[in-house]
Amino acid sequence: MTNRTLDILLRALIKPHAKAWDLFLPHAEFAYNKTPSTATGLSPFKVVYGIDPLSPLDLTPRPLDEKPSADAATRVEEIQKLYELAKGRIEKTNASY
Repeated sequence: MTNRTLDILLRALIKPHAKAWDLFLPHAEFAYNKTPSTATGLSPFKVVYGIDPLSPLDLTPRPLDEKPSADAATRVEEIQKLYELAKGRIEKTNASY
């Protein structure tokens, strides 16, 4: 399903711009990572980072000199809950097949 989705997305974005296809790959990646999965109901970005990006600027790497948040333990718990939610939904979807 992932390959088919990416194939359709890339064809739609790149076909009108065949000579500059490489310039559209970041847009395709962003669109794919922001779209909720039918299996989990969550976007790949949300499963990994715990939030949905609001714009491509949200995807820029943070500087290495930034200090971690004081409530990192809380953040870890939130991400673990998201993983469990995604895992449960994937198992439920697989069981329905």
